[in-house]
Amino acid sequence: MIKGITTAATFGAAVCLARSEYEKKRFSVEETCIRSDKILKDKTLVFLSDLHNNEFGPGNRRLLEAIRRVNPDAVLIGGDMMVCKGRRDVAVPLELVKRLARDFPVYCGNGNHENRMVWERETYGGLYEEYRDRLKRMGVIYLENGTAPWGADTEISGLDLGQRYYRKALFEKLDPMPPDYLVRRLGRVRGAGREEKFQILLAHSPMYFKDYAAWGADLTLSGHFHGGTIRIPGLGGVMTPQYQFFIPWCAGDFETDGKRMIVSRGLGTHSINIRLNNRPQLVVVRLKKQ
Repeated sequence: MIKGITTAATFGAAVCLARSEYEKKRFSVEETCIRSDKILKDKTLVFLSDLHNNEFGPGNRRLLEAIRRVNPDAVLIGGDMMVCKGRRDVAVPLELVKRLARDFPVYCGNGNHENRMVWERETYGGLYEEYRDRLKRMGVIYLENGTAPWGADTEISGLDLGQRYYRKALFEKLDPMPPDYLVRRLGRVRGAGREEKFQILLAHSPMYFKDYAAWGADLTLSGHFHGGTIRIPGLGGVMTPQYQFFIPWCAGDFETDGKRMIVSRGLGTHSINIRLNNRPQLVVVRLKKQ
């Protein structure tokens, strides 16, 4: 009896591991349409998040081909393109972005792995500045608590969250965000009335959606949670990198007071290198005038 159970468990684990390895290298392209009276001209963006040095074919060939088929008006990057847990390897994201920047405008925000290069400077030295400056030389619009225009009707902001907002929830309660936190980091949303812009916010953690919406983000693009590692139909993602279980923000499309947030399942993994029912995701957003 015990031997039979052990054999079945071993077989089940092997099947799950094989399925996980299969999923990790096969992303899906998923589209969302958002309409707004602030949009003056229809446009398309592609959103990348949480690559964590993953490659879909040599030089990320398959990922690049998929993006080129979409032919977006801009590529937005939401952070965690590398793994910074003692590692100093940023070659994969640099090569991918170099190829993207040849064909498309690229806007880049930071996640906790980019920020870790600053928080742990004794380990990483000047790697963050080297990475950022190389991207800037490629023509990338790098958003460190900054805002840049995208056409006449849209602005894109990149928020660098403080380290305390990424604490492991298993051990410590997540910090609430002060009401003026985004204003202090990004300033106020610009424009009013007929001149009001459609505001996109790159904010790596989705946990503070209400704060992002209150600040004025019409569309927040987040990631960080890798879809919850394992997704169970009806229950969603099992566990986040911050050790939160079955929270609704692991992945998907959310709305509050007319504001939207899209949370990507990401493109890679780290530490817990598992994906089950949770394929990597290339997010496509069609912005259309009302």
